Amino acid sequence: MTTVISVTNQKGGVGKTTTAVNVAYYLAKAGKKVLLIDFDPQGNATSGLGVDKQELQSTMTEVLMGSTTLSEIILPTEHKNLFLAPTTPHLANTEVELAGAQHKFTRLKQAIETVPDYDVVIIDSPPSLSLLTVNGLIAAKYVLLPVQAEFYALEGLGQLLETMKLVRKSMNPTLDLLGVLPTMMDSRTTLSGQVFEEIKKHFPGKVFEHTIPRNIRLAEAPSHGLPVGAYDRWSKGARAYKAVTKEIIDRIG
Repeated sequence: MTTVISVTNQKGGVGKTTTAVNVAYYLAKAGKKVLLIDFDPQGNATSGLGVDKQELQSTMTEVLMGSTTLSEIILPTEHKNLFLAPTTPHLANTEVELAGAQHKFTRLKQAIETVPDYDVVIIDSPPSLSLLTVNGLIAAKYVLLPVQAEFYALEGLGQLLETMKLVRKSMNPTLDLLGVLPTMMDSRTTLSGQVFEEIKKHFPGKVFEHTIPRNIRLAEAPSHGLPVGAYDRWSKGARAYKAVTKEIIDRIG
């Protein structure tokens, strides 16, 4: 049975793609067969795994439009057990084209159902509450919510939780919050600690024990087309994502 996790936050710059790529990498290292779906028109997960977007023949755009299947666009990566469904900025246009189409909310779910041999599918959703994000929520069993440890962290999350509630009610009754992951934590500031306590208050029992620190190696890794674990596995960022992935495995059983 495939476990589908949507990594979602409608705010940009919270470490969403970094989380999707590195959790996918460490799940693969743990022996799971993992498919990472780049569902963000920025395509950062695609380039973050070293894929040249200029050379792609077909991507998630064609899958959503129905002109090709998901299995036809999946690429192996240089990391064992880790596969990628790539995307390019064309995906933003696709969203507009889909606006009036039939089954526009369930296209990703239907596509994923055609590739049954993955243990985990990770969806890197766009930083907005868009048609694509809703597709991700309908396709997923779990939502993984990265939240930056900064002053406005919780602003706008109410809207996302409301959307999750609506999706649960109408299209996906089993959707569940896997956990809230505080990112960009800076142990030198009291603000990080205060935000962490605030997040725990808002999401009792749902916040990961391990958090993601601000880390230069973590920031450098995507420019080399590598997850941080392959770029510098002893870095603070790599150790943090490895620990968080262990928690994820425990939570999804």
